[in-house]
This record gives sequence, structure tokens and C-alpha cells, in this order.
Amino acid sequence: MADSKTVIYKDKRGEFRWRRTATNGEIIGASSESYKSRKDCEANAGRNTAKDKWEFFKDKGGKHRWRALSNDNGRQVGKATEGFSSRKNAENNAKLNGWKG
Repeated sequence: MADSKTVIYKDKRGEFRWRRTATNGEIIGASSESYKSRKDCEANAGRNTAKDKWEFFKDKGGKHRWRALSNDNGRQVGKATEGFSSRKNAENNAKLNGWKG
């Protein structure tokens, strides 16, 4: 994840979320939920994703996406912020977000 930056911000409800941006400013990953405390949000953003379960799927529009599910409780902890034309492109994006392949 050296070519990306993680930003913590408050959403419209005043809760914390994270998003990961590439060096060109494009959003490449985001939290799937909001957090009441910044500390919990930072912990989720910096979590060891090696143990997470990663799923790749096609959305309703036929685009390829990924989501990461916590190995601890099965809850979604990250997702692609856009659909990709191929699974390979979705996998490349997931690698930027910690997927080991």
C-alpha cells in the first residue's frame, strides 16, 4: 500500500470513515461502515487484512468488484469504490488495499 494514502474523515452524520487514495488522488478503497470513535476507525483502516476473507463478484451492472470480510465476525470491513471492467482490474485494486492474492 505504499502508493496510497489513507484519510480519516467525518461523514454527514458526524461519524468517522476512512478512504484510501492513490497518488493521483483517485479513491481506491473505503470503509464499509462508519465509526463513532476515530480510534476504532483508525484500527479498521490499519487492520491486518491478511486474515480477512476477500470476495470478488459482479455487481448488477456487470462490473467486477471486491469486498473484504472480517475473519473475526464476518462483517464487511472494506469494499471497492467503483466497478471494474475485468476481474484482473478488481484484483489489482484489491492489492492496493491489502489483498495478498
